[in-house]
Amino acid sequence: MSNESRKSAGFKDRTPVTTARQTLLDAVTPHERTERVPLRDADERVVATEITAERAVPHYRRAAMDGFAVRAEDTFGASQRSPESLRVGETVTTGTATRVHTGSELPDGADAVVMVEETEVTGDSVTVFDAVAGGENVAPVGEDVAEGQTLYEVGHRLRPSDLGLLKSVGNDTVEVYEQPTVSVLPTGEELVQDDPAPGEVIETNGQTVTQYVERWGGAATYRDIVTDDVDALRAAISDDLDHDLVVTTGGSSVGERDLLPEVVDDLGEVLVHGVALKPGHPVALGVVEETPILMLPGYPVACIVNAVQFLRPALRRAGHLPATEPPTTEAELTRKIASEPGTRTYARVELHDADANEQPTATPTRASGSGVLSSVALADGWVVVPESVEGYDAGDTVTVEDWEWSQ
Repeated sequence: MSNESRKSAGFKDRTPVTTARQTLLDAVTPHERTERVPLRDADERVVATEITAERAVPHYRRAAMDGFAVRAEDTFGASQRSPESLRVGETVTTGTATRVHTGSELPDGADAVVMVEETEVTGDSVTVFDAVAGGENVAPVGEDVAEGQTLYEVGHRLRPSDLGLLKSVGNDTVEVYEQPTVSVLPTGEELVQDDPAPGEVIETNGQTVTQYVERWGGAATYRDIVTDDVDALRAAISDDLDHDLVVTTGGSSVGERDLLPEVVDDLGEVLVHGVALKPGHPVALGVVEETPILMLPGYPVACIVNAVQFLRPALRRAGHLPATEPPTTEAELTRKIASEPGTRTYARVELHDADANEQPTATPTRASGSGVLSSVALADGWVVVPESVEGYDAGDTVTVEDWEWSQ
């Protein structure tokens, strides 16, 4: 559809959310850039090559208990009624025991450890009240990790416990995929960064999107505000096509100053313009020289909704990051939520804790108003009303999604 046709038609035909999201994901190619980073910088990064253990853990036989290292056969028959007496020495030989602590290297000649609770020391002798078998209370070489064992496959997202394990096997760096790069272009001639005059608006969408990109595992470039001018918009997009994704905010609808779909269509192709969701149906998706372009609406709430629905999954695919679902809370709705049939609605709600035997409650912060940033900033989550449902009534149990999750 041409830009003029699109503007005259408005958004009578809107693409379903799932279809639009898949269209964008189909245009995203996961990058193959990797880098080696210190373990201290690798939390939540994605493994780019298979990782195997360079050494065993433990790399020596070690005592698993405080006590005495012994030859197991020297304790055979020992009991509370018939204990065995062994000499205490520096080395373990027949009839001799050596004191050890948890984690100590097992002395040569020893093959077991008697727990200190089952012994009694008198002078240079130790009385043993419990027999042990060979290998008892001993951690063998490689009990935790064997040398050469595969630890992590490509695509695993590293956690602090993983990094501790890697350090234990001798790694101090790890090969990971580079973070996907995202150019964030705030647009609009009315936008300023501070001290707004009448008719001017503080730029928040670009900053918000930038911080979401970083929370979601990407590396964002937050550009200066671009005015509503075809040549300026063309230049801004063209200059950042070396990024994995380009995201614009504002200028995505069909008004006289909504120039971005026209610019993207001229530079490449608009794949979707208008999605059946509320708030934020004037979102547009495109591709220029194989770089996906996501054109977010200018209203702050609509911008956030679409960033979560489209930018997050696209960014995670570009960077080999796992796709995860948001945490949810089941709650009882205190007021009705209305929704237009055929449209997926994201209704912001506040959660309130209930008594021990009752569900939490969810109260809508505002039924409408995609330009009211406080309605999302002060909310605890949103209720997703699917296209097939006309809304929910007070008293219904609803699922509240926490869109602020970062994993």
